[in-house]
Amino acid sequence: MGINARMDLRRLKTFVTIAEHGTVSKAAELLHITQPALSRQISALEQELGFKLFARVGRRLLLTPGGEQLLGDCRSLLTHAASVSDRAQALRRGEIRVLKVAASPLTIEGAFPTFLHRYAKRFPDVRLALIEADADEHLAMLEHGEAHLAVNVINVVHVDDHRFGSYLLPQFQVLAACAPSLSIGEADTIEIARLAHHPLLLLDTSFATRNIFDAACRLAGVRPTIFIESGASHALLGLAEEGHGVAIIPSILRTDGSNVRILRVTHRREPLQIALAVLWDKRRTLPRYAEGFSELLAEHMREVFPISRPSAPRAAAAARRRPVRKARAR
Repeated sequence: MGINARMDLRRLKTFVTIAEHGTVSKAAELLHITQPALSRQISALEQELGFKLFARVGRRLLLTPGGEQLLGDCRSLLTHAASVSDRAQALRRGEIRVLKVAASPLTIEGAFPTFLHRYAKRFPDVRLALIEADADEHLAMLEHGEAHLAVNVINVVHVDDHRFGSYLLPQFQVLAACAPSLSIGEADTIEIARLAHHPLLLLDTSFATRNIFDAACRLAGVRPTIFIESGASHALLGLAEEGHGVAIIPSILRTDGSNVRILRVTHRREPLQIALAVLWDKRRTLPRYAEGFSELLAEHMREVFPISRPSAPRAAAAARRRPVRKARAR
């Protein structure tokens, strides 16, 4: 006989209780039902499963081999069911609120690991649900209600101001990361025209950083020398650290664990800026508990990323004079 997908949880609870206490009388006492009713539940469950769960030895009931294998699954199922029930009751009382935020993998990696603690401390009754998605998917997710908010680069993605609201976050910058031993000059910036002649380690074209860099190359009238394109930002850092070229990365990417020199990328002495914003669909009513998210995220970013942090020229020059060694992660 096949197992009913709507198997009665009460029967499973009865089975687990008997298995844990060994007698029908004790299980009936704990479950506040009569022994005949309890026996009928077990018989019905065994009939539904198609095999015996218990063997009687004296006054005790011992699990059959099939019953032993089923016990762990039943415990897990009952625990999960209890959790769902508790969550449903909390939602009914309005105690649990979920704020859905879409962001790119790089933004999640760079900004959110530490921000989640900060947000939970400020808003303990709201659960922040992060949705990893590429930037070009965010607006559709906001339109369809799949996310309340999205964190996106607005100087790459076209945003209709009449349709979407926005809150500007602190700007990031396009950076060049290379081995300290690479001869690339003493300044903490590098013009894109000079940079383009080095072997470049570029993020693929799905990244806003790459699109901004490519646009600046076109404005400068240069064709970059591309060594590799990748969607794995830390793979590019690893290649740069070993001297295989210059990685072009956003300043939101954490480089603490890499022994690389960092420079701002400029065009006509102006840094290449990455404009980040929190977006929402004006046609949809935001939950009240969405208030405060944008301000808190902006405050967090100003503290964690005060601005792009290029390597000091003297420190970089000293690094070139000594053997390359791994930097200790902070």
